Amino acid sequence: MSVSASVSRRRIYLVVGVAAMLFSGVLYAWSILKMPFKDIFGWSDSALALNFTLTMCFFCLGAFFGSLICKRTSPRFALILAGILVGIGFGLTGFLTADGLALLYVTYAVLAGSGIGISYNVIVSTVTAWFPDKKGFCSGCLMMGFGFSTLLLGNLIDALFASSAFGWSGTFILLGILLAVILVISGLILRRPAADTEFPAVKAGKNVRKEDFEVRDFTTAEMLRSFTYWRAFVCMAFMTAVGNSVISFARDLVLSVDAAPALATTLVGVLAVCNGLGRILTGAVYDALGRRVTMLAANGIAIVAAGITLMAVWLHSLPICIAGLCLTGLSYGACPTVTSAFTSSFYGTKYFPVNYSITNFNLIAAAFIAAWSNSLLVSTGSYTAPFVMLLILAVCALGLNFSVRRP
Repeated sequence: MSVSASVSRRRIYLVVGVAAMLFSGVLYAWSILKMPFKDIFGWSDSALALNFTLTMCFFCLGAFFGSLICKRTSPRFALILAGILVGIGFGLTGFLTADGLALLYVTYAVLAGSGIGISYNVIVSTVTAWFPDKKGFCSGCLMMGFGFSTLLLGNLIDALFASSAFGWSGTFILLGILLAVILVISGLILRRPAADTEFPAVKAGKNVRKEDFEVRDFTTAEMLRSFTYWRAFVCMAFMTAVGNSVISFARDLVLSVDAAPALATTLVGVLAVCNGLGRILTGAVYDALGRRVTMLAANGIAIVAAGITLMAVWLHSLPICIAGLCLTGLSYGACPTVTSAFTSSFYGTKYFPVNYSITNFNLIAAAFIAAWSNSLLVSTGSYTAPFVMLLILAVCALGLNFSVRRP
């Protein structure tokens, strides 16, 4: 296959991948999706925070098993399976009753979380395989789609919740149907590149050459034996925890500084916009300047985000809170792009699907930190303690960041 033919086909796959990620990212709109369970059923903040933590856990497990399923079968089979799981998960969530809290953990966290985890890993690993010369850009575009979901779907979900035609129940059922159809169609389109596919030559500046050229492929076992890997893993978990925590209570945080409910929902979307922008900007910076500069910049933004939001809580200031949300979105958006590009550039592409799914387990650690943040919020009745903790973790991540070196 010629270079031009490869470029033409991979652009189609990138568009399909971004579209699928756009709808799959609705999982992160939890601060909006949880409102019926809180307002109608009266379920506690801590119980709903636990659901988000479990969702992140099964998202990561789904990504891991998705890599294994895709390796043994094909992207088509894995994405069709993902569509079925997500469709059933969201659909059944729409039938929950006031005594169905435990079922929420099964339908939303286990089924939908696992299904979206499978689709996430399969889409990222399949589409990025078509862009060996633009790993950061491709990852950034895919992650942008995932991050923009809350903005594009958040207000629509809020409106459907309030409508007499759908209500919260019909909205969850509709989401299940849409996600199932989109993921199945994606599975029918996406393909891995053939072994003899030709791609444009890698163009890299001196910074990228130093950071990104991989001399060999590391197996998962070899990767896990690398001390450098674990320093980076903990660093990314601490960085991700800042955004993960804020996402879990973003709407309530904005309401606490006297924002109107409609504005609070919109600002959750603004957080998602910055999340998406952070993902694609990080990909571009990664391609231009390399891993080290990108990771340090993302870490610095996470520190500033936690500090600014803490200041907003102290001063009870909506404008400062908005700034904190924007910075949090940018730093959180940088994390998955860095995770993807870091794993492939440090440990190679041959074992990337499994290696990437393992590295994504940092989301589980971040989810438990987010649960800890919510516990501090409940026990102290203030957002001060959670953000002090997150600020400390972001500073600790910076120390680990400086120590990360090629394996």
